[in-house]
Amino acid sequence: MELIPVSKFKATCLSVLEEVRTKNKKVLITKRGKPLAFIHPVEETVGKGSLKGTVLFIGDIVSPVASDDWEASK
Repeated sequence: MELIPVSKFKATCLSVLEEVRTKNKKVLITKRGKPLAFIHPVEETVGKGSLKGTVLFIGDIVSPVASDDWEASK
């Protein structure tokens, strides 16, 4: 993991982010020696797609649920 002071990160932000993406690199950004932010590559999500067709509707989906329990509806 590479440590980068925030001033250097500010000056080279885009190139640091590109290195994180292409080289699978982790970077800790510090301010006055204390950790400020941690940057790591995004994990690829394989097989995650549309959820269309995965929901099962049972009963009426339009009317309020348990309307007798609400004081405002009395």
